[in-house]
Amino acid sequence: MNAVPADDASPEEPKPEQKQEPGEEQNQKREEREPEPATEPDPAPEPAPEPEPEPEAKPEPAPEPEPAPSAPESAPEPEPASPAPAPPPVPEPAPEPERTRESPMPALDLLAQLTNTPPPPRTPARSLVRRIKIWAPLVLLLAAVLVGVQVLRPLPAPALGGAEAAYTLPGRFEAPWPDHGQGAILIPGSGEVATFGAQKPVPTASVAKVMTAYVILKGHPLKKGEAGPRIAVDAKAVADGQVKHESRIEGLTAGTTYSQQDMLKMLMIPSGNNIARLLARWDTGSDTTTEFVAKMNAAAEELGMKDTTYTDPSGLDAKTVSTAVDQLKLAEAVMRFDAFRAVVALPNAPIEGLPKPLYNNNDSLLLSGLSIKGIKTGSSSAAGGTLMWAAYKTVGARTPLIVGMMMGQRAEGPDPEALRSLALVKTNTQKVVAAVREAITSTVAVRKGQVVGYVDDGMGRRTPVVAARDVEVVGVPGQKLTVTLDDGGKPLPHAAGAGTEVGRLTVGSGAGAQSAPVTLKEALTEPGFVDKLTRLG
Repeated sequence: MNAVPADDASPEEPKPEQKQEPGEEQNQKREEREPEPATEPDPAPEPAPEPEPEPEAKPEPAPEPEPAPSAPESAPEPEPASPAPAPPPVPEPAPEPERTRESPMPALDLLAQLTNTPPPPRTPARSLVRRIKIWAPLVLLLAAVLVGVQVLRPLPAPALGGAEAAYTLPGRFEAPWPDHGQGAILIPGSGEVATFGAQKPVPTASVAKVMTAYVILKGHPLKKGEAGPRIAVDAKAVADGQVKHESRIEGLTAGTTYSQQDMLKMLMIPSGNNIARLLARWDTGSDTTTEFVAKMNAAAEELGMKDTTYTDPSGLDAKTVSTAVDQLKLAEAVMRFDAFRAVVALPNAPIEGLPKPLYNNNDSLLLSGLSIKGIKTGSSSAAGGTLMWAAYKTVGARTPLIVGMMMGQRAEGPDPEALRSLALVKTNTQKVVAAVREAITSTVAVRKGQVVGYVDDGMGRRTPVVAARDVEVVGVPGQKLTVTLDDGGKPLPHAAGAGTEVGRLTVGSGAGAQSAPVTLKEALTEPGFVDKLTRLG
């Protein structure tokens, strides 16, 4: 029977097919994974170009069965006794996609497969070394940039410092002040000598005319001995000159002209109220004194007279008030005008066109032998007796100016026109002037070569500076003089030799202050590399 051999051959057909597929897979994997010989390897065949990966691989259909390869000669496959057509093989499930040349592997895995050497295990030490290799160049670069910026950025500007704030003359001085009122003494250039009483604003009386003269001379300067422009008398000045119980210049005629210098004499010597108002109108070109009074207050503010208020140019108004300390700021400023000093030092003065000469209310002081040269008296029921004065005293090679102010002097008993109070303030002032002139002295505040400060380079180094000459000052015992050290507005060098002038030391204040150059005691050197590198500021 032929049916039996057919049944026996049928199940044997799939066996060669099952053996062929593993053999092909082994050959393919051997080609991909078999390492080359360690010594003198033959050149590897050029790999086929890898196709670009597709977005998403889809399972390929099962491959069609290929003809079975011939079996090795050593083990030939016995042919079936009676060949019969083999039924189509049952398709097997598609194998999972493997990593081949068409599907690239990760770089480290591929390198490991090619070299057959697995990557070293990750340890804390290896991680640290890896981080150092990555970050060290960045840190070094950043450090180099910071060093360059620190070394090359501009150096701080050197500055002078370390000077004493004040110098006090040895000894002690006590002025013979009265029991009431207020007063002050000042030596321009040296500073305040002494004060007494509460420095509260009180009426100034005719001392207000000093500010009137100051504003006029600021707006219309006069040289020494110069007459200045002609000023016409108006009807108001004539009418004001006829008012009784008021200090005034009588005998004026409307339309008559006088020089500015003569007007200042009529203002300051006999204290003409009508002349004060006339000058105010002339200065502003107004029919009133309002604009001029505003200029007076502006000048007071400019001089630092914080407790002073002017309401009229003559001082007749009791609301014109000030303090002794404030008035000395004005006295120091107005005595810089040559024309003013010449006028207030006159005990009397004839004026062409006036019926009689002018007589100074200060004549007793001007002729006292105390070198008193003005400045202005004032008296009223509201103010009592007031007096601003100026005197001189020769000390060695210098003759310093001394100015003072006394306010609120009131005589006991009835004094309707304050004439007795005026006499009292002159008497008390004379005592004070005599005492100050007796006490004033000259002394060397700073000697040549004395260390008076230092140059600070802004980085912790200080180079001492010394006075280039003696600084001699005048004052009274116990007087405190301010001391300042400055560069004169010039930038200080970062490096300079010993003896280089770097500034000035000033003792005192104001126009009469004494000063001397200051020089380096030793060489000033520029900060070095380490100093520049480690600075914080």
